[in-house]
Amino acid sequence: MTDILYYDGRCSLCAREIARLEGLRDDSLALCDIHSLDGLPEPGGPDRDALLRTLHLRTADGRWLRGADANVAAWRHTRFGWLWSWLRWPLLRRLVDPVYDRWAAWRYRRLYGDGLAGGGCATGSCDVSRER
Repeated sequence: MTDILYYDGRCSLCAREIARLEGLRDDSLALCDIHSLDGLPEPGGPDRDALLRTLHLRTADGRWLRGADANVAAWRHTRFGWLWSWLRWPLLRRLVDPVYDRWAAWRYRRLYGDGLAGGGCATGSCDVSRER
């Protein structure tokens, strides 16, 4: 059974991190570019727009992790996973999560504008021309 990390392959920063992760991961982590999906990853899971707004990981047992939790869980599939564990310590979590969420919202707006307000990514017609 494998965990699956859903990432935005049109985000240059995300793609660089995924390239590093690709070379270091073990066989129990699969990587999936959201733009390669024909539909939702599974019924009852996040929709395409939600997947693009923040990093998501579906665990082998069916749980969904998002944001910093997904990032840390993905890196645990490498020999460097222990280096990321401190980001989930209770006191630091309170700082890390809002910072990650703000960064993810900024990244999404920069790449896709207002998303659902203009049709956007939920319909599969993401405009990535804004990426710099």
